[in-house]
Amino acid sequence: MYSKKIVIRYTPDIVQQPVIYQLVKQYNLVFNILKARIFPRREGVIVLELSGSKENFDHGIRFLKEMGLKVEPLSKSVSQNADKCVHCGACTAFCPTGALAFEMKSQKVIFDPEKCNGCELCVSACPVRAMEINLL
Repeated sequence: MYSKKIVIRYTPDIVQQPVIYQLVKQYNLVFNILKARIFPRREGVIVLELSGSKENFDHGIRFLKEMGLKVEPLSKSVSQNADKCVHCGACTAFCPTGALAFEMKSQKVIFDPEKCNGCELCVSACPVRAMEINLL
């Protein structure tokens, strides 16, 4: 099973078309919407995790590009804003990869970006918004 996170940028003339449905129906791809901002008759963006066979994935990406959509791999980084962080540890309970951990000795939340998968759960969990997502 091949899986990759992508960013799809819609143009106003394509935003009304069932593009994601076609990925499922024609190319047997499974999707998880990570982020979306799509408005009628305007440009839009959707961040997906697509899974399926590598061959179907490649055909699906080709289909999107032929439709005129801009498709890019997801370049996402999560960062910890040290100036905002109060080291409450709320984010650590939501981190599925262990990228965030509370260090007892220093009484601080330690962030390991190498372990981070960019799921964004820490961003919503942080009461002071010290965890930030950067979509590049």
